[in-house]
Amino acid sequence: MEKTASTRQLKVAREIQKDLAEIIRAKGMAAFGGAMVTVSEVRVSPDLSVAKVYVSIFPSAKQEEVMHLLGENVKALRGELGRQVGKQLRIVPELVFYLDTTLDYAAHIEELLKK
Repeated sequence: MEKTASTRQLKVAREIQKDLAEIIRAKGMAAFGGAMVTVSEVRVSPDLSVAKVYVSIFPSAKQEEVMHLLGENVKALRGELGRQVGKQLRIVPELVFYLDTTLDYAAHIEELLKK
């Protein structure tokens, strides 16, 4: 059973989500092969050293390409995040990107309901 996140974890997660979303938006869709990338959720480990970043990607055909680009640029993204949250956090968490498939799942359910 997973322990619920502390208030500090939730605050840090919210701040990282907001700042990362801004960093990704500033890079523009061209940086991600024309795909729209949305930071849908961030979960931070209890020691604040790792941030699991869930992203949804549209169109879904570009998911693999965008996840690869995020993986290649994780150091640069963490560096930019560090410049933004450096005042609030002693250490900038390591970023681990995960694909958020809830939109695909919702679309799939919608398709099934139409039949």
